[in-house]
Amino acid sequence: MFDPKANKQPKASVAAPSQGSRGKLTMMANAVPSDGKIRERAYELYESRGRGPGQDEQDWLRAEKELLKQQ
Repeated sequence: MFDPKANKQPKASVAAPSQGSRGKLTMMANAVPSDGKIRERAYELYESRGRGPGQDEQDWLRAEKELLKQQ
């Protein structure tokens, strides 16, 4: 006689994120300034420096830092 319970494998449990976790993820996504905003601010910094070449990465990082502080 076949006993279905004897060969039953335990089910894998997958935990869904709680409501609180989803809220935190949404807040984190909103806390990061968009590339467009960073780009605009970096260009303003570039212009304020007299449009000198070679500091694009520094302008981007400074713009990103400034925008993060505003939030």
